[in-house]
This record gives sequence, structure tokens and C-alpha cells, in this order.
Amino acid sequence: MPIATNAPPAVSKASLARARRRVLAWFAEREWKAFRFQRQTWDAYLDGGSGLIHATTGTGKTYAAWLGPVIDGLAEAEKSDTKSPPPLRVLWITPLRALAGDTAAALGDALESLSLPWLLETRTGDTSAAVRNRQRKRLPTVLVTTPESLTLLLTRDDVAEQFRDLRCVVVDEWHELLGSKRGTQAELALARLRRLRPGLRVWGLSATLGNLDVAMGTLLGPRHAGDGVLISAKTKKNYKIDTALPPEIDRFPWAGHLGTSMVDAVVGAVEEARTTIVFTNVRSAAELWYQAILKKRPDWAGLIAVHHGSLDGETRGWVEAGLKAGKLKCVVSTSSLDLGVDFSPVDRVLQVGSPKSVARLLQRAGRSGHRPGESSRVTGIPTNALELIEFAACRDALHAGFIESREPFENPTDVLVQHAVTVAVGGGFARDSLLEEVRETRAFADLTAPEWDWVLDFVTRGGEALRAYEEYRRVVERDGSYVVEDRQIARRHKLAIGTITADEAVDVCYTTGGRIGQVEESFVSKLNPGDCFIFAGRVLEFVRVRDMKALVKKATKKTRIVPRWGGGRMPLSGTLSEAIRRKLDEARRDIYDGPEMRAVRPILETQAAFSRLPAVDELLIEKIKTREGHHLFVYPFAGRLVHEGLAALCAHRIASLEPATFTMAMNDYGFELLSPTPVDLDRALAAGLFDPAGLEDDIWRSLNAVEMAKRQFRDVARIAGLVQVGFPGAKKTTRQLQATTGLVHDVFAKHDPDNLLLKQSRDEVLERQLERDRLRATLERIGAGGLAVETPRRLTPLAFPLMVDRLREKLTSEKLADRVAKMTLQLEAAATTTSW
Repeated sequence: MPIATNAPPAVSKASLARARRRVLAWFAEREWKAFRFQRQTWDAYLDGGSGLIHATTGTGKTYAAWLGPVIDGLAEAEKSDTKSPPPLRVLWITPLRALAGDTAAALGDALESLSLPWLLETRTGDTSAAVRNRQRKRLPTVLVTTPESLTLLLTRDDVAEQFRDLRCVVVDEWHELLGSKRGTQAELALARLRRLRPGLRVWGLSATLGNLDVAMGTLLGPRHAGDGVLISAKTKKNYKIDTALPPEIDRFPWAGHLGTSMVDAVVGAVEEARTTIVFTNVRSAAELWYQAILKKRPDWAGLIAVHHGSLDGETRGWVEAGLKAGKLKCVVSTSSLDLGVDFSPVDRVLQVGSPKSVARLLQRAGRSGHRPGESSRVTGIPTNALELIEFAACRDALHAGFIESREPFENPTDVLVQHAVTVAVGGGFARDSLLEEVRETRAFADLTAPEWDWVLDFVTRGGEALRAYEEYRRVVERDGSYVVEDRQIARRHKLAIGTITADEAVDVCYTTGGRIGQVEESFVSKLNPGDCFIFAGRVLEFVRVRDMKALVKKATKKTRIVPRWGGGRMPLSGTLSEAIRRKLDEARRDIYDGPEMRAVRPILETQAAFSRLPAVDELLIEKIKTREGHHLFVYPFAGRLVHEGLAALCAHRIASLEPATFTMAMNDYGFELLSPTPVDLDRALAAGLFDPAGLEDDIWRSLNAVEMAKRQFRDVARIAGLVQVGFPGAKKTTRQLQATTGLVHDVFAKHDPDNLLLKQSRDEVLERQLERDRLRATLERIGAGGLAVETPRRLTPLAFPLMVDRLREKLTSEKLADRVAKMTLQLEAAATTTSW
């Protein structure tokens, strides 16, 4: 493929100085002052540099990255006689298509105010066919797009011509892409653009990130990382973090027991503020809290709204416009409003439930006071009394400067397979040339020649196991060039580009017409005609499914049924887990600083009286006998995913010493093993119950890991293009996809056991689902610390929520509530008579 080498025209220093003065004058007109980090970024850009801008939310990162290209453009425009907009010069990549419009508005404001005749457009999944057709002929000067839409542009056969004038790529909210396969997809796209445009300048924007060196190295690739510029804003954001305290504190709390009982506190906080965003961690909770607030304040109808990624784009756009204009009093949202969008009227943020990480709380706090010099205030709304500890721990971690790191994916074969087909569709590639190119990414820096040959064999023949099936021969080799010749294959590939895999979505539409949003197919499959559910802030009655659309009508019945989406439970981050252990250690030493810790003191004192509070470097194990059997409660405080692996590991290792069967439960604080017979814990400990040696093999044996890998293979297979979701209007159902990928998995396991996609599925189960590295670090921490084994006579405040979680799996909501109420009464009575 020809590589564009045309250099931009030389611009005099005098022209650049005049252009810079125009930008500073525009700032002055708005009563702004350019921060030092913004000026540093402009200088670095104009010197031809690339790098990463790190600054807290609302301190001006966008204009730091944007005005370098603008100054360059203004200087060039002095010498130009033409008034037509130049070809594509700047690509602005945003992680969410919902951000594209707001980002474009901010960038366009500068262009209009400075009279720079550049054409600025967006290109996402929401872009109309008419705009896409126009962009097919010529791309605008500035294009705001997503990683998926950028990859789609790389499939064009005139890709070299379309990008021949590209000078700069800005990757917004890079920290959000970094720890996902979308980040790898962006890495590969950037490597392709660098090959097309040597000297291309690449800038990333990031906030709330702990490993900035890794973030910049991943953005720029190992070859260019050493030349990158890391620019950190010295402007400090003032955060105010407080917590709404429950009017009463139960000494035996359990997950979600507060429900929406804190709605009065939420309504009171919303009343105090001009505009408030109420963040929840999952979409179902957003729907329930919207209803709860509206029920409390029906006079706010039309002044409050719900916002999440499953709602129709038009609905989301209406909500975002209302926030920007200050017309909405309150919006209940999920992570769909976490990023980028500037909602200046918002002066208060509420976080319902634990944020699970310090970075997430800061990101959401930054939605308020989204202007330089303004304070950002976030108030925690606990759904469980123990979450008071988490909010206090978050504040401590923030003051200490502890922010989570995000680790990029390494060598995800499925993404590389997809990229190889993408480049083959977009004009083709030579073996050695593309190998050299992909090695310029951090993800594939260590890609071996045999691994690359496996990828090529896989896309041309289907690999060892599928060589007999013509449908898997997607790419053909012609005189050393790998290309896609079949138009149907090219079309299917373009429709499948991306790395986001989830349960197949079903459109929710009124029977009279009009789309409301999407829910997962698995939810719809459980509905019967006449069933009602809450969605988009409304009560809807399910009528029927037709053409992969769930047809509904408005209803007036009362219901608390809400759609459930995948990925509902986020685990605690390692940073927050450590901060929680420190707060418990303080309580052990009778230190209860802050309103949250003072409020939760009765719970922790009951824990200490019934058992003990662990020291920061101590593992607490409780052995309790009840009518159900013999319980082992273990508290590493390492997060739900780690505890899932630890519970299975311990059960396997104990059972290898003596016959035993276990029922397991886990939460973010610990796990429970319930058996009908007592466990010889001393023998298990002596045999290496928590020994890191043999961890991976034992984990693989202890879980139904083959089935877990099979489920993970479904996502890997979809990204690699092994299975097709189908053309629009003829989508495959989730059941069909499961059957297809299950069959392919079994074929590989039998006939091609060294298949790299099989290996990847196994690795992703261990690392991404069970957090293998963090699990190993937890075992090493346990080995280096102390061990405390207690034998309480009854359930403790830390054990109680674990048992409730286990009962939740087998009891209806009503029966669970009755059972929990009886147990609580008994335990409260015991706690009241305990001598302190």
C-alpha cells in the first residue's frame, strides 16, 4: 500500500505567534486564563510532539489538546486564498458515541469564534446514512468518532488517500479504553495510521489514573513511547466527599438491605442543589431510583429524568440537552454520564452504593463543578450500612493520592484476527509489513513469527480444524498480498467490527410505533404477555415479540420488575480494598474518625465482641456451627472476583485431604464454605491451604473452568469473526450463538488443542474473571501476614451478609425477607445482652 509522505506546508514563527495571540485573546473575551499545562501542550504539539495530558475532570484538557492544531490551522490560513475546508487533519476519538455530539460542539465553538474555516463532523453508530454517504466521498477536516467507527474507516479501499493529510489524533478519556479490548483495537488503528502517515502526532487525554507511564507507552507504542511528553496539570481540583447517614443502623446489615429507604436523603440533597446527577452502578438501579424519587416528589415530573446506555439515542440526547441548559432538576444515571460531557449547571453529585473504586468516585464527582476553580461535591448514599466504611476509605485514599491503575490487554488474539481481516478488506497487506506494524503496539510487541503465521493461516484457511469449510476462508493470498475478494465476506466483517460483546439486544418499541431503547434478549425471553416492567422511567406492559422487537404499551400497574443487564456486580478495586483494611485496623485500635466510622461503630463493636476485627495484615477466619451445618467464613477483603477463585481453591484443597462437599458464597469482603461435616482446618493450613504454589492448576481443577472457558470462548469467537450475529433483520438469537460457538469450541478442543483462541479463552477466565494475578498477590499477602481463627457462637456482622447472599439464590424475595427478619431479631437480642 502506498504511504503518504506529503509534509504540511512550512509556517513561519511569526504566523504561529499571531495565531497564538488570537487564541489567548479569545480566552480573555471569555474571562479565561490559559493554564500552564495548556500552553505546554500547544508548544509540544507545534514542535511535532506526541504525548499524554493528565488532568482532573473539568480543568481544561479538551482545549489543551485541541488548540495546538487550531493555532497551526490559523497560521496556515494566513497564507491560503481558498475558503474551502481542508481535507481530514484531526481525528478525535471518544470512547462513547453519546459524547461525540457534545465534544463536537465544544471543538466547533472554538472554530466558529476564531473564524477558522474547517469542516467538523461526527461519525458514530448514530450517524445518518446521508452523512455517511457524504463522508464516503470526502472526510471532513475534523472527525469526532469512536474506535469502532475508526476501524470501519480502515476497511475502505482508498484509505491511504482519505488519510493523506491527517496530522493529529486525539484519544479522549484514554483511561476508559486502556483496560479493555477496545483499547487494543485503538492501539492497532493508531499503528495503521502511523504507517499511513509517518510523523503523525498522537495525544491522549486522561484523568484519575495511577499508572501514567504505562498509559502513555500503550498510547504511543513501544517504538515512540520514549519520545512522548507527559503533561500533568498542576491545577488541583477541590473535592468534597461526604456521606448521607442512615437514620438507623442495623448491627447485622446485608447487601441492598437499605434499598431505596434513603430516598428522603436523596430528595433533600436534590432540593438543596440547582442540578444533581444521581449515579447508580447498574441500569436496573437507575430505573428503580428514578421511580422512587418521582413517587416522593410527583411535582418534579418533567424536571427529572433517567439516563443509561440502553435508552434510545434521541431520549439520551434530550436528557443531555436538558442538563446542559439547566432545565432538569435531577438525572438518575449509570456510567453513561461518567465521561467528558460538560454539564456546567450540575453542582451536586450523589453516588448510590459503593463506587467500588476511588477513580470511579472521582470521575463521577467531577461531573459537578465542571469548571476550572470550581469544587466538585459528591455525596455517598449507602445501600448497605457497611458501605459507610467504603465511602470513608475512598476519602482517605483520595487524600493520600492513591488512585487505581488500569492494565492494558496483552496479546488478545481475537482482536488481532479481526484487525488482520479489516486491513485485508481495506486494500490488503503483505505478511512482513503488517507484522512489523502490529509489533509497534504494546499489546503485540512480543508477537512471535509462528503466532503471526497462525493468525494468517486462521484467516485464510480457518486453521487446522476448519480448513475443510469454505466459509472460514475469509482472506486470500494473491502474489504475496492478503486481501478479501468476496463482497459478502467484506460486508459481514464490517457489520461485526468491534470488541463489545453482550447478550443480544432486543429493541423495545410501542405497539403503535416508536422505539424506547434496548434490553437483553435473556430478559425478554422470561416475559409473558401482560407482564409489566419498568424501563426508561415508565411502566410498560409486554405484548409480544416480533422481528426481534419487544412490543409494549404503557401501563398503570404497580411493579418493581426491571430489566437486568449483564455485568451487574463490580468488584472492589485493590486500592479501595487496602483502604478498607486500614479503616478496620483503626477500628480495632478504637479509632473511629469521621462521621461514617462513628455511625458504623455499633456494627464493628458487635463484630469485635462476637469475634474480632482483623489487623491490616491479618486474615480472619471464623468457624461457626448452625443448624445448616459447619461454616468457614474467610475475610481477605480482596473483592468478589478474587474471593470466587479463593473459595473454589480452598474447597478443592480441603476436599483433596478429606471427602467433603461445600456450598459457597462470596462478596467483596470474604467468602463462606458451608459443609455438612466439620473441616479439619489445622490440617488444611498445614498442607498449604493458602500456598500460592500450584495456584493456576488448582484453580483450573477446582472450578467448572472448562465450562467457564467455553462461555468465554463465545465472546472470543465473535470478535475473531468465527460466528456471525447476522445481517440486520435476520439476527441470530443468543441460543443460536451459544450452540454455534459451543460446537466450534468442541471441534477445536478435539482437533486443534493448541488453537490460540482456546488458550486466550482460558487465560481470560483466569485473569479477567478470577483476577489471577490479584489472587496470587492476596495469597502472598496472607502468607506474609498473621492468621486469626475464631469460633463465634453465632453469626457475626461480617458473616451475616455472606449467608444472606447464599440464601438469596434459593429463596424468593418474600421468603428471604422473612428469614432475614427472624435471624436479625435473634442476633440483635444476642448483641443487646452481650457484655461489652
